[in-house]
Amino acid sequence: MKDRNFDDLAEKFSQNIYGTAKGQIRQAILRDELDEILPTLPAGPLSIVDAGGGMGQISSGLAASGHHVLLGDVSGKMLERAEENAQRLGVSGNMVFKQMRVQDIADHLDKPADLVLFHAVLEWVAEPETALKAIYDVLTPGGVLSLMFYNQNGLVMQNLTLGNFGYLRADMKKRKKRTLSPDYPRDPVQVYHWLTECGFIIEQRAGIRVFSDFIRDMPPSANGFDGILEMERRFSRQEPFLSLGRYIHVTARKPLQKDQL
Repeated sequence: MKDRNFDDLAEKFSQNIYGTAKGQIRQAILRDELDEILPTLPAGPLSIVDAGGGMGQISSGLAASGHHVLLGDVSGKMLERAEENAQRLGVSGNMVFKQMRVQDIADHLDKPADLVLFHAVLEWVAEPETALKAIYDVLTPGGVLSLMFYNQNGLVMQNLTLGNFGYLRADMKKRKKRTLSPDYPRDPVQVYHWLTECGFIIEQRAGIRVFSDFIRDMPPSANGFDGILEMERRFSRQEPFLSLGRYIHVTARKPLQKDQL
């Protein structure tokens, strides 16, 4: 097993992930979560790592606010797109781009990070515990991991509603290997265990697309995309909806050292 590289699917990734209503909902909920995280971190420009950052849709916005961002990705083509996006937005001066694996993150930092973004990557890496430990090690005490992962429960629910029982009987194994369907959908309970084993304190969780992927026919009275986003935000932190989200976002903090308490 090895980590996924998106060099071969960079264009498709851009269109299918970022250029859709589903992608817009994902970005909106992530920004909501970050809006709650940022005030808990030190004042002034933060040191931020976007690990497996793709095109840097979220981290470029943080760079625009004056924070210093290292965006790393194993895909050279995705990094090219990220740099082009940063130049277009005028934030290149606050961003550095490195071709790297998340497991090697420490080799590319000269000081601890205040915030690490690890969004939609855990489901593509073959050794998730190693990746999470590498992130924990580079965070400053009190620093935060913003983790978003592809939720196995949400995938099961969608296939139940579609009647894809044969796929479920086959344990949802992919037939094609080079697709945008994640290689390793993650069990939330297992992810929470990995985080606590590393030493993280889980502070907040939110489901992303807790219902909208299941919609078939939406009446006009629902107010279209705006209405859907309103309801996604309303139920994103409520169970049982949270645990059925297509993705789950976790705010996980590295504890302060005793002399900092």
